[in-house]
Amino acid sequence: MLRVGLTGGIGSGKSAVGEMFVALGAHLAQADRIAHELMRPGEAVYNKVVGHFGRSILNPDGSLSREKLAELAFGVHADSPGSQVSRNSRIEELNRIVHPAVIRSQEEWMEQIGRQDPNAVTIVEAALILEAGVAKRFDRLIVVTCNEEARVARFAARQKLELDAARKEVARRMAAQLPEAEKIKVADYVIDNSGSLDATKEQVRRVWESLRSEASKS
Repeated sequence: MLRVGLTGGIGSGKSAVGEMFVALGAHLAQADRIAHELMRPGEAVYNKVVGHFGRSILNPDGSLSREKLAELAFGVHADSPGSQVSRNSRIEELNRIVHPAVIRSQEEWMEQIGRQDPNAVTIVEAALILEAGVAKRFDRLIVVTCNEEARVARFAARQKLELDAARKEVARRMAAQLPEAEKIKVADYVIDNSGSLDATKEQVRRVWESLRSEASKS
């Protein structure tokens, strides 16, 4: 079995690339979806997050508001250096609660797939593979990139924001991640998702052929 990490900055289109790999035969787990499941009411991670950040991050029905949590972790309410330090601290606090549980879930999932199919290609899509220090858990690392215009447009469409607001929010969130150039340096494969869908699919196909060949020899 081949363990593959799939990462990229916000709005790069890594989820779409992940689905392209699934269409070719890969097994895919999304860290964001795992985290969402772990933060359902009654789950241990939910209890820890609410206990740490307070009940202001909850919806009226008691479910966790991802928008309120994101604003608390990523939002900046002042332009002073102190506000930047405070924001980074809040992001680190959230990551310390959520990341270990997500990583355990990913590992269990990959082990289960490996038992079912020793020649499988398992892909974990996650924004913070390098930031969380888990890159070494994977045999190969794929980084999805795109230009700024495409990144902002995708984020604006997804969040239903005006382009200027989306640009500012993208800049905020990218500041909490490693620069894309640093991710590219350690990537085994880089997929540029700036162009057409067909161009991205062709890049995915080439990478898939290499991954599948390697998995069959493992």
